[in-house]
Amino acid sequence: MITLCGFGVSNYYNKLKLVLLEKQIPFRERLVYPWERETYLDTSPLGKIPFIEFDGGGLSESQVILEYLEDRFPEIPLYPADVYERAQCRELIQHLELNAEWVARRLYKECFFGGTVSEETKAEAHDRLVVGLNAIGRLAKFSPYICGAEITAADCVAFVHFTMIRLATSAIYDDNLLLKLVPKSNVYMAMMDGRPHFRTMMVEREAAAAAFTALGVPYDG
Repeated sequence: MITLCGFGVSNYYNKLKLVLLEKQIPFRERLVYPWERETYLDTSPLGKIPFIEFDGGGLSESQVILEYLEDRFPEIPLYPADVYERAQCRELIQHLELNAEWVARRLYKECFFGGTVSEETKAEAHDRLVVGLNAIGRLAKFSPYICGAEITAADCVAFVHFTMIRLATSAIYDDNLLLKLVPKSNVYMAMMDGRPHFRTMMVEREAAAAAFTALGVPYDG
């Protein structure tokens, strides 16, 4: 049995949760917070969440875990069968994470956790997000899924990161950069939000966010 460890506010946790749900892999969840990292360094050597545990071992780093789940549970694939199309799916995931979400992440401290971000950081993040989102707009097919006619791992990644990017940019810049630069994402997000597993994840994310807020513990990761 796979155990997904972390907490449901994390978009990387929810990325893996969506993969597990869409692939119909039995799993359980274990609530772990970032400040408890000393207790799980053997599985996640940098103390990062999410990570997974299973009989015989464990893994950290969400993309490594995603690839492991795809290899170990091939019955419901989330990568295209064609080699080139598989590479395109991975390419899009890389752009979503490195050139969009990791840039927007610099805004989260102020947007979600009550901290402040310098005007210089906001300006730099804005410019980099414009570049990254424009690249994603060129790669994304939205026909109707982000890589084409079938749902893929890239949809599990895009949905959680797009959610955070549109919230963060709307709050910080009073401008939804996702909608502005990737206008087809609007219909796409509505469609994905209607999928049962995606809706389940969002409802549980909201509950996890409320529980986290009730703790009154600052977190900017």
